[in-house]
Parts: sequence; structure tokens; C-alpha cells
Amino acid sequence: MDIRRLIKTEILNQKAYGIDLSDCPVKLDANENPHDLSPEVREMLHDALKAVFLNRYPDPEARQLKARLARHLNVPADWIMLGNGSDELIQILLAALRTRSGGGVLVPVPTFAMYKITAVNLGHRVIEMPLDGSFDLPGDVGSRWIAGETPDMVFLSYPNNPTGNCFSRAKVAEVLDTAKGIVVVDEAYFHFSGNSFLPEIRDRENLVILRTFSKIGFAALRLGVLIGAPDFLRELNKVRLPYNLNALTQAVGTALLDHEEELNRQVRAIVTERAVLFEELKKIPGIRPWRSDANFILFSCDIDKDRLYKTLVKRGILVKGFSAPESLRHCLRVSVGKKEENRLFIETLRQFADVRE
Repeated sequence: MDIRRLIKTEILNQKAYGIDLSDCPVKLDANENPHDLSPEVREMLHDALKAVFLNRYPDPEARQLKARLARHLNVPADWIMLGNGSDELIQILLAALRTRSGGGVLVPVPTFAMYKITAVNLGHRVIEMPLDGSFDLPGDVGSRWIAGETPDMVFLSYPNNPTGNCFSRAKVAEVLDTAKGIVVVDEAYFHFSGNSFLPEIRDRENLVILRTFSKIGFAALRLGVLIGAPDFLRELNKVRLPYNLNALTQAVGTALLDHEEELNRQVRAIVTERAVLFEELKKIPGIRPWRSDANFILFSCDIDKDRLYKTLVKRGILVKGFSAPESLRHCLRVSVGKKEENRLFIETLRQFADVRE
């Protein structure tokens, strides 16, 4: 049997999302929180898990968790949808979106790869909008890219991954004002920037916001949050699979929201260490770091990027490399790790630059 005959052409031509499986003890590639929880909080989570009946299906609406999140976000519970990570919520949004000639899904370049991958897999026309030289939205974002291309859905990562910056708030507002379709503002890294469009959610009917637990220390939970108007969420719920959020994630997610201060303390530690890491990167010849509002730093290399990457892996340090687009061809991205992990990364980078000199 020729399996290729049965698969959509768009998928045959697609590259899957790449995850480096190198076994490195210092893992600085996936924008994870490097800090563990206190023994007291871990014990509390164990107690929450003990109360879960594994022989029963989870609450299909995750009502307890949604109610707790509603208080946390200061929005009604019927404005919230939960997913198996933001990836599932992106898939739900694009599965519900109609496909038509002349419309499509607009994504900046560069940005989070799963917007384009999922849109292509679901048969949408993808409109790629290059960012400017500062990795901001282009000056003609409203007049050309939104009014001219008339996309049905726009994805804006805020702060943007992998560049780390928040787009100009005025330009994002221009997108929201001009777009006739849905504008998804993905605030996965909100905790590290403090910038959000959530206060505008009730006043903009085309605004949808994504949040996640993954970047603040709970990537293993796979808990994504979508906030949007109830009328829109009712349609999305027709696409969402039943029992999409398992009972263990629901229990842990609910319990964690009662311990926000510990999470905030870890976020503050990462932001402090981000500033130190940025300053150290600036001192290394051949390295240009970009200012970041997230928990990672993108840096360009005048030195041999591929050889540097391999050198880091040999030292047990894993960072994120890029082969596309052109604007990232000489770039690597490093997550902000623990102080000692960042120190080892900087020492290795400095040694590599010195040998080159």
C-alpha cells in the first residue's frame, strides 16, 4: 500500500515540530521553569492527587478548576476553556475556523511554529508576515496585512517566541481595531513580562487570549487556558473532545492556584537571573543578545553557530537552534536556568569565543 496516496499533500510537505532529544543535564532549550517546588507544596499536591478516583472519567467541564481560574483571572467561568496545553487550544481554534479562498490565518515570522504547522495540517491558507528589524510588527500591519489580506484569524505571541519581545502595544491594538476576524493574543510568557490584553477582553469581541501553566513550572501538567466571549466558546466546545483535561491535571491545577506566592517568587527569581544573563552575553565577542520580556534570550552569533551548538551539547548544555527563517539563521535561544546553570553556559560560551579569537 502506498501510504502517501492517503495523506493530504499539505501534510506530506510539512515538517513536524522538532524536539531535540539530546541527553543533557543542563536543559536550557524548552523555556521551562528550572526551579522545583518546596517540600510543603509538593506534599499538598500529593494529597490532592490521592483524592482522585482513577477509575472514573474526569469532570468533562473541569468546573472546579474553571471556577478557581475565574477568580484568579477576574473573568466569569463561562469565558474560560481549558485544554491539554495551549497546543490543543490552538488546534481547536483552527479546527473550528472555516476554510475559504481569500481568507486564511496570519502569523508573524518568526514566531511559535505550531501556529503555522497546525493551520497547514487543517487545510488553511497561511499568510506569513515578516517582522521588522527590531522583531516588532511592521508599520503597515493594519493597512496592508490586516485590511489587505483580510485574515480570518491572526496569531500574535505576546511576548513573542522565539524573539522574546512584546510587540508594540499600539500596533497590536491596530490589529484588533482593523481585523474582521479573530485575533489570538498568546500570553504564554505573561508572567515574565507583566503585559497583558486581558483587561480589554470584554470590550473587544474579536479578542481571544491564551495562557498556560507550562512556563511557570508545570509543563508536565499540559494545562492551557483560553479566554474569550461565551458565544464563541460555545462553538469551540463543539470541536473540543470530551474529557480532554485529565483528572490529575484538574486536581493539581486547582491546588496550585492556592499557592500563587511560591510561583510568583520563582518568576521573580527568573526575571532577576534573566537580567544577569543578558549582561553577561553582551560581554562575549561575537554574541549579540536581544532584550527579552520572557524567560529566555535569543542571541545571534558572528561565530560558527552550529559548532557552538555542538560544543554546548558536549558540555551537557542543551539550547534551541534554528534553521529557518532567514532572520534566525545565525541565532540560538537559551532559556533562563538556575544561577549555576547559567554560569556554566556563559563560561562555555566565553571559552568557545576565546578559542576562536
